[in-house]
Amino acid sequence: MHQSSIDGVEDMSALAELHEAAIMHNLHQRYQKDHIYTNIGSILAAVNPYKQISGLYDLSAVELYSQHHLGELPPHIFAVANESYRCLWKRHDSQCVLISGESGAGKTESTKLLLQFLSVMSQNSAGTPSSENATRVEQAIVQSSPIMEAFGNAKTVYNNNSSRFGKFIQLHFSQCGNIQGGCIVD
Repeated sequence: MHQSSIDGVEDMSALAELHEAAIMHNLHQRYQKDHIYTNIGSILAAVNPYKQISGLYDLSAVELYSQHHLGELPPHIFAVANESYRCLWKRHDSQCVLISGESGAGKTESTKLLLQFLSVMSQNSAGTPSSENATRVEQAIVQSSPIMEAFGNAKTVYNNNSSRFGKFIQLHFSQCGNIQGGCIVD
């Protein structure tokens, strides 16, 4: 096995040997070090740690990833969220993030984290009014996930509250970068 396959890499497209065993070994190596995010080119793979990892999602992590471009820091859901937010303004194009995985893989948690990051970016955006109304919209969107989870869920081997349907979450941003509204479609 090539040394990159033994040591593990942040971006699996850099593996000298790209086959199932090398991919699984790399993910396992990173998982053992609590590095649950790994890139595969422009795709982010996340392995559910089934535990809290200190500092991984706190405000300092949001601030850190908001100040760097994709690829400048280790792989993270916040890096994907930041790239989407930046491209929204840089290219003036709608952005889409697809979150997929098996039951218990962490799709709902990843969605919440993405929304949390975008909410913080929205609140920090230039020209955001400090009115209570702006934060109510963001809070409503972030807090709507548990309500959606209450419908159509079932117990599985991996998850006591597994979704039985896909969710499409659409956010609407103002010209100055704050969230103005959104909708959730199942």
